[in-house]
Amino acid sequence: VTMGNQEGNPVKIEVIQSRRSATAGTRNPPITLERTSVTNLRHIDGTLSMARSAQPNSASDQFFICIGQQPELDFGGKRNPDGQGFAAFGQVTKGMDIVKKIQTQPLKTTGNPQELIAPVVIRRIVRVFP
Repeated sequence: VTMGNQEGNPVKIEVIQSRRSATAGTRNPPITLERTSVTNLRHIDGTLSMARSAQPNSASDQFFICIGQQPELDFGGKRNPDGQGFAAFGQVTKGMDIVKKIQTQPLKTTGNPQELIAPVVIRRIVRVFP
């Protein structure tokens, strides 16, 4: 998601977002929204957060990574009209240069203008505890 491909949305953000594979099978059940007003996590450069629909408790298995400061995704932000924000849950610790490179890859010219021509496959995610 770039500043130039969000037609119709007055609140612009910059993120890369996962997309569920067509062969992934059934979706995970929705989870309860963990609001940033409770967790005190913020949508800053490299924050991992759960994608959701217009309904607050609808996040399931898609996530996004913030590029730069994205306060409109926090509780009280205006990206969603309900102001509930999105559930931040992690932070990129290495490889933000790769995240930013993914965002600059060529996009499809038909269909979804936020979809990459060549999909990026996630091969490994590591959970790190401080």
